[in-house]
Amino acid sequence: MRAVRLWVSGILLVSGSIAVAPAALAQEATTPDSASLQSKVEELDQKVRVLERLRELAADSAAAAAKDKVSATASAKDGFSIKSADGKFTLKFRGLVQADARVFVSDSAVPATTTFFIRRARPILDVTVGKYLDLRLQPDFGQGTAVLFDAYADLKIAPAFAVRVGKFKPPVDLERLQSASDIVFAERALATNLAPNRDIGLQLWGDVAGGVVSYQAGIFNGVPDLGNGDGDISDAKDVAGRVFLQPFKTGSLAGLGVGVAGSTGLERGSTAASALPGYRTASQQTWFRYASSTTTPASNVYADGRRSRLAPQAYFYTGALGIHGEYIQSYQTVSRATFATVKLKHSAWQTTGSYFLTGEKNSFRSASPKKPFDPKAGTWGALEIAARYSELSIDGATFPNYASATSTPSKAKAWAVGLNWYLARAVKLAADYEHTTFTGGTATGDREAENIVFTRVQYAF
Repeated sequence: MRAVRLWVSGILLVSGSIAVAPAALAQEATTPDSASLQSKVEELDQKVRVLERLRELAADSAAAAAKDKVSATASAKDGFSIKSADGKFTLKFRGLVQADARVFVSDSAVPATTTFFIRRARPILDVTVGKYLDLRLQPDFGQGTAVLFDAYADLKIAPAFAVRVGKFKPPVDLERLQSASDIVFAERALATNLAPNRDIGLQLWGDVAGGVVSYQAGIFNGVPDLGNGDGDISDAKDVAGRVFLQPFKTGSLAGLGVGVAGSTGLERGSTAASALPGYRTASQQTWFRYASSTTTPASNVYADGRRSRLAPQAYFYTGALGIHGEYIQSYQTVSRATFATVKLKHSAWQTTGSYFLTGEKNSFRSASPKKPFDPKAGTWGALEIAARYSELSIDGATFPNYASATSTPSKAKAWAVGLNWYLARAVKLAADYEHTTFTGGTATGDREAENIVFTRVQYAF
């Protein structure tokens, strides 16, 4: 019996050993591998977290870069432009260069110089800052001088209400408000003599009802007719305003515009600084001036009271045809030693018409050719013909006390014809002929007529 128990115990011991040994061996073999696997899992998890963070940082950086990204473009319309991605910040660089020739056909009695010259050379910088603020800076280096023409800021609160402050064109003369790159002839008409050129001030302006009504109203230092002022010689200021209507926005009369403009203010000159204008022909030759003397300056004429202007104006554009015109009256109170103070009224008017032989749409701005100049493609740009008539009359009370009838005409009349060739939107060639006659101006009768040929190569971008 004892032997049987020993035999059974031996079998159980061997069986247990056989069962336990593999488990122990397995436990001994797998424990180190589990720890390694766990370590690798934690390492991979850490790497995934790092990669996810790097991806988040990259996405944030890309978003910031997209937000701050700027784009640069160039075109004949807008010049060179740099713009932020959201469009709120823009820098535009544009320019105008006009290379002219003036050829005087007959000038024996009043000699003038036939010459080539740079009429205008204007770098133009336009800046948009944020949503509401625009800025412009426009000097001119033409004719060998440096003159600041425009330097102003616009606060555009809404289409119907904006504020402009700085140096710019007062809202009086229609042709003056047309850009120098867009005028039909090389030089503006006689009527422009009676309006200011540039002045410093503050103006409210806007377009109402989608542009059916446009208005400008401002206060300015005040400058003489044709003046370009950078300061003031008296405390008095001018107020100027303009209302322009385009009642038909669609249909055959969509290109019709009519308006009225004017200014008024006090001007106090002196015998040393008269604050009075001289008037020029299209060739920029002075044909009217008030009496003055370097030997007896105390006898000089000077502004001494109210100066006012009134200027009804209109234009009409339909298809290839364009017509614009205006009438201007300029009132000025003047004084001269030993003579009574007098209020003088000078008046002028002009009408200009043009027609595109190549069918381009005419407008207040220069046209863009349907087919720009490209001889290889058989296209030659746009061709425009033009005609103009203008007059300027000096108040009869001016003579002989305030201007000399023997050296200064009392009236000028001018007619002109022209041909404009637009090779591209930015490039224009022009040739004009203008004939100006005068009433009076010499001891024996009328001043010699002025006959001049203008040519121009213009690049405006």
